[in-house]
Amino acid sequence: MTKQYDLVVLGGGPGGYVAAIRAAQLGFKTAVIDKDNLGGICLNWGCIPTKSLLKNVELYDNMKNHSKDFGIEVQGLSYDFDKIIKRSRDISEKIVKNVEMLVKKNKIDRFRGFGKFKDKNTIEICDSEGNITDTVYSEKIIIATGAHPRAIPSIPIDREYIITSSEAMSLSKQPEKLLIVGAGAIGIEFAYFYSALGTSVTVIEMLGSILPIEDKEVSALLAKSLKSRRIEIKTNSVVESAQVVDGKVNVTVLTGDERTVITADKVLSAVGVTGNVEGMGLENLGVELFKNHIKVDRASYQTSVQGIYAIGDVIGPPWLAHVASAEGINCVEGIKGLNPAPINYENIPGCTYCQPQVASIGLTEEEARNTYGKIKIGKFPFMASGKAFASGEREGFVKLIFDEKYGELIGAHIIGSEATELIAEVSLAKSMEASFESIVKTIHAHPTLSESIMEAAANAYGESIHI
Repeated sequence: MTKQYDLVVLGGGPGGYVAAIRAAQLGFKTAVIDKDNLGGICLNWGCIPTKSLLKNVELYDNMKNHSKDFGIEVQGLSYDFDKIIKRSRDISEKIVKNVEMLVKKNKIDRFRGFGKFKDKNTIEICDSEGNITDTVYSEKIIIATGAHPRAIPSIPIDREYIITSSEAMSLSKQPEKLLIVGAGAIGIEFAYFYSALGTSVTVIEMLGSILPIEDKEVSALLAKSLKSRRIEIKTNSVVESAQVVDGKVNVTVLTGDERTVITADKVLSAVGVTGNVEGMGLENLGVELFKNHIKVDRASYQTSVQGIYAIGDVIGPPWLAHVASAEGINCVEGIKGLNPAPINYENIPGCTYCQPQVASIGLTEEEARNTYGKIKIGKFPFMASGKAFASGEREGFVKLIFDEKYGELIGAHIIGSEATELIAEVSLAKSMEASFESIVKTIHAHPTLSESIMEAAANAYGESIHI
């Protein structure tokens, strides 16, 4: 028997379950379909469990290397790798259960299985063996199936020796030597995690800098910091092949004209993601794709087929959980006729949770110069911050970029201990088209790290007090 709904969401990640809850709040009879636990990659194998791992090693690293600075003597300090992994998995499971409870609380029907389109309004739900267990009908369907790690021929993933981020956060044994291909946020976070525990880590990046989408000054300082941890970084380098031989992986790397072979216990492929568009029957409906992602109108998230929408990683970059959630809410509110303001994709904060942390929003210095020509740049180092000094976290800086003509904030870049928290202030400021004056004249509590934002804004116009 086919079950009728006002709105069905295919995929229960940060985009899907948020869209389903917002739909229920707006009075839609709603269902959400996912073959796995709700929460998607983010809650199960990404954002949340990785932050647990990173907090573990941050604490261990501080106790090992900096406790004496605080007058604390630690003897016999050690760690249990299995317990670190278990804590991460336990946290993930608890948060996933909370999401399941939220879905139930909002009276959303939850179907476990793989959803496949029978026609543009009907989805058949199949179990792991391909048997149809349920059929649902809805005039409006939102595809929120997310993405999976991209595979390239030279790095054949076997999930035992050549692994993805999912395996990297649940290994049964810590590798002595780890090679990471890709120096984006995922690659760098795992480089920090494993190196802090003593694993010998090498990072290979095809482009000229790590975190290549970040401001070059930030990337350069982070590279210097990571190298001080004995992480080997090879930029402008390409992996030609990766072969498993006698329980090790031999990786051939080309850097310029120099070809080297690096042997590692594990190789982590972190070269990006690609949309989950296979097996749903999209090709039979005429849903238009581009580069293995679903093409949508970014104002309404309508696909090329009337009544079918798509949000989150499956529609392409930026591949961020908070973007997927925002798109889900906007999409549902648009379907309801509330006319939400379109998302400004120039105001999306990005974060990397290694230490020092990296966070940014808007244009890099290079982009700003190319776009605006004349700009004002203000910087404030955390070494000049009283709070950072007291906390023992003096590495990094705040860098703000303003349009010279109007004084409008057009870019912000932070590298330091709490960068991923501090970015919220400048995100709000940028979304409100704040000028340097509005930031400088906002009284910031003392002593706080956030004062560094005020000081950076003042520095852009020669008004900083503390540098």
